[in-house]
Amino acid sequence: MPAVNYDTLAGDILAKVGGEQNVANVVHCATRLRFALKDRAKADKDAIMALPGVITVVESGGQFQVVIGNNVPKVYAGLPGTLTADREGEDAPAASGGVMARVIDVVSAIFAPILGALAATGILKGLLLIAVAAGWLATTSSTYQILYAAADALFMFLPMYLAVTAARKFGSNPYTALTLAGALLYTQLATVNMVIDGQVTATTLRAWGQAGNDVTFFGIPVLLQSYTSSVIPILLGVWAMSYVEKFFNRIIHESVRNFITPLLALVIMVPLTLMTLGPAGVYLGTGMAWLIQQAYTFSPILMGILIGGLWQVLVIFGIHWGIVPIFINNLATQGFDPVKTAAFPAVLAQAGAALGVFLRLRARKDRALVGSTVIAGIFGITEPAIYGVNLPRKRPLIIGCIAGAIGGAITGAFGVLVFGTGAPGLLTLPIGIDPDGDPMNLVWLLVGTGLAFILATVGTYFFGFSEDDLARDAAAAAEQEAEIAEAEAPEAAPGTDIELASPMAGTIVPLEQVDDKVFSSGAMGSGFGIRPTDGTVVAPVDAKVVVSMGHAIGLKTTDGLEILIHVGIDTVKLNGAPFSHAVAKGTQVKAGDVLVIADLAAIAAAGLDPTTVVIITNSGNYATIAPLAEGTVTSATPALLVTR
Repeated sequence: MPAVNYDTLAGDILAKVGGEQNVANVVHCATRLRFALKDRAKADKDAIMALPGVITVVESGGQFQVVIGNNVPKVYAGLPGTLTADREGEDAPAASGGVMARVIDVVSAIFAPILGALAATGILKGLLLIAVAAGWLATTSSTYQILYAAADALFMFLPMYLAVTAARKFGSNPYTALTLAGALLYTQLATVNMVIDGQVTATTLRAWGQAGNDVTFFGIPVLLQSYTSSVIPILLGVWAMSYVEKFFNRIIHESVRNFITPLLALVIMVPLTLMTLGPAGVYLGTGMAWLIQQAYTFSPILMGILIGGLWQVLVIFGIHWGIVPIFINNLATQGFDPVKTAAFPAVLAQAGAALGVFLRLRARKDRALVGSTVIAGIFGITEPAIYGVNLPRKRPLIIGCIAGAIGGAITGAFGVLVFGTGAPGLLTLPIGIDPDGDPMNLVWLLVGTGLAFILATVGTYFFGFSEDDLARDAAAAAEQEAEIAEAEAPEAAPGTDIELASPMAGTIVPLEQVDDKVFSSGAMGSGFGIRPTDGTVVAPVDAKVVVSMGHAIGLKTTDGLEILIHVGIDTVKLNGAPFSHAVAKGTQVKAGDVLVIADLAAIAAAGLDPTTVVIITNSGNYATIAPLAEGTVTSATPALLVTR
């Protein structure tokens, strides 16, 4: 398979979604480009799916999603900067569809850009937990503290990251949004005393409030909350600020707009967020966590079954974005999350189902493709396995969902928790290590996840293929083995003669007399024509069928001779109606084997010329191509001599 040029692929995708002018917004997640299109009718879905490097196309949540796989950043980088750069102050496009579609669109656009960093920090936290549990590092060592800072910084300052992505989605100035987030965090950072000439000149607002003083803003009470690691307060703040900015941008003259609008936005939004939106967001987040915890308490097994069985289905439709913030919110408000645990069996079960497909397949090329998706799936990237392997075959996807539900039931039954973030996969399993030292939490996470993986693998191997699936695989294996054998076969030595028989009974005519300029001009190669008296077309030489279209048969010999037999002129217009018993592509045939039977009367009745053309399409590779017959011939008469 040729290497994919991702810059070219980016341009091809952009052209086929209707061009830059048809793209309202585009972001990418771990495996796919997510387009918000102005006019869906301008996008050619089938053409995009046919592009090398594209796994599939999914339309969900108001988005046109092009699934690329792990190389999606390379494609995204190839898109024009006008589409991918942050656009300050612009009106962000809204997703089409209902309320749920709009919610999913907003959540995915805000969280997708930071998922890679979230996964990386989650893995690092897991590795640190392992290092501490194994006695390799002490939590009091400076080495641990430095690495923990790297692992925890994103989570601690999460509002600032979300401020940037939310600003882009809501059409706000990202730097003003960052300042708003900084102001929220500034209220609870550790006290900073700046001593100048023996005088303490600065402390934080949080420290001042904790000193026993009431915190007010022009006499209005300010209820200070903890905003580190929070999600909802900054999203509410940036959303509201986007309207404030748009209002002032309309009424303030452009000569002073660039600094007056941010000034007024901050003066209004920082106090407003601290007094109302911030506390409301904190309470809302706490309430969501409480509801999830109550549902989990009611039936942890049922919740595990639902998340474990349906998580990957939600991923297919993009609906999982509505649940991701709940995971993060639970960690922020409680320090642990009981829901995400079931996502681990769900993810690894789909990887296991793909492994079952890999073990059962016989076709080499298909096995190589499936094998790569298994590896990606084990590390948490399941889209290639789902879209490229499990979903097209249906049974593996269903078996993977059932196995995931069983694994989720186990994690729910034993109250498994996770204590960090990151995409569920092999490297993030350590986020199940209990900081309080309970080893069984991780053990049951491993049991549920491992069992789901094994059940999906075994179940798919034995029950994931229908008889038709196995027959198609056997045919593909035979074809691929023939291709490999052909590629490894030595080419004919110079001077070697290859003799072709006439494929039909009839009258030989010179190629230049055929009533089709493409053939008669020799543009497609040298050969001859036949005015047939019998519609049976046979192989003129031992070869493999590489094209089988009824009216046209392509053959290739083991030493590389390529032959096209085109039955009739313009007979493609008949859509295969006069042709029967066509041999399948990939079939090895012997000279004299029937390739196809043409109804000559039907061709004539349609007003078309039944003259059949035999062309050596790679004529340039041969020294001479000479006729051996003229006039009337049978289907066994030697008709052409090809010399290398």
